[in-house]
Amino acid sequence: MILINEKNTARMSVNELKKYRHKKSILRLLYDNDPLSAPELSKLIGISLPTVLLLLNDLINTDLVTTMGTGASTGGRKPALYGLSNESLFVIACDMGRYESKITIYNSHNQQVTPVKYFDTHIDDEMVVEKIFAAADELIRDFHIPREKIFGVGVDMPGLVDSQAGTNFTIKNARMQNIRERLEKQFGYFVYIDNDARMQAFGEYMFGKARDKNNAIVVNWSWGVGMGMILNGQLYGGATGFAGELSHIQMAEEGDLCICGKRGCLETVASANTMLRLAKQGIEQGSVTQLAMQFKDSPDEITPEHIIAAARAGDEFSIAILTKIGLSLGKGLSIIIQLMNPEMIVLGGPIAKAQKYVLTPIQQALNKYCLDKIVANIEIETSDIDEYSGLLGSAAMVYQHLFSDQSAL
Repeated sequence: MILINEKNTARMSVNELKKYRHKKSILRLLYDNDPLSAPELSKLIGISLPTVLLLLNDLINTDLVTTMGTGASTGGRKPALYGLSNESLFVIACDMGRYESKITIYNSHNQQVTPVKYFDTHIDDEMVVEKIFAAADELIRDFHIPREKIFGVGVDMPGLVDSQAGTNFTIKNARMQNIRERLEKQFGYFVYIDNDARMQAFGEYMFGKARDKNNAIVVNWSWGVGMGMILNGQLYGGATGFAGELSHIQMAEEGDLCICGKRGCLETVASANTMLRLAKQGIEQGSVTQLAMQFKDSPDEITPEHIIAAARAGDEFSIAILTKIGLSLGKGLSIIIQLMNPEMIVLGGPIAKAQKYVLTPIQQALNKYCLDKIVANIEIETSDIDEYSGLLGSAAMVYQHLFSDQSAL
């Protein structure tokens, strides 16, 4: 079993430590590139072919690696190909939202082995850890996942998350702030936590529109406006891991009060909450809109999805709301673009599903506020793995930690 515990290596001899690190190198290379042959692994790691074959045999005997057919011949026998086992390296991934979360289980080929399960949560709920565990436990039981073959849990969540300390400073309940410790105690597995937008950016970089992009911005456009950054081919967290708080750049000096306690944040003019506020205000003021007819007696039941659907049906009032928040987000993004000079911006989250109704005003704002040379070649895309980007990113990050030199076999 793979355990994230550096103390496990302290008792190893020099030769055992070297062997362990070489095994980790094999697992990491197979995760990133499988299938690979023993000669390829030998060349990539820089150790002899007989040593690689011995290590592969150990990994096969522990069900971590399996043979995957044969490769092309280079003059002699076709070499055997090796890859990670589909059935022994499972990771639980949870995408925690402010009001709803989703969870699934992946294998080492980044394939879902269970459906995505949705469940209600609130980040400050004292029972949130138990709810996550219960949802995971249901998947494990219903789909017969061997518990001993689960190696970790990845959880992304909104807020100021210190992934190294395992702490979310946005959680108001002090007892809940060290959420990783509580999750590890509940699950009994290694747990990795991080900010939701950062994990979505990692998911997009590994599997989505930002794949192979060295400099990309990924925006999680929902109840807040989260941002993850890929800079020079690396996920960027900043000095303390809090980089990307796009929600809280100031857009209006004396603007509305934000949940962070400041005024005029981007979140107050370009989020799902903004959409709902504008819709309710318009209905109260007698605006002509199908939303007024549909929710005449229950304006509090309007959702962002209702506004987007109305816009698609030609409702001018709803189109105007999406235009307004699109222009605001575009203005906020123009600041980031001027500073970071990305090659791509990927929009995810429920508001991004409005497509042209938000993409057009965003582009208009970028054209207005950005220097022509900087904005000219930027690709603006909506995510095609949006529902799964956070889950995929969280799972992939767990695998990276499992296969790093900081974990022990």
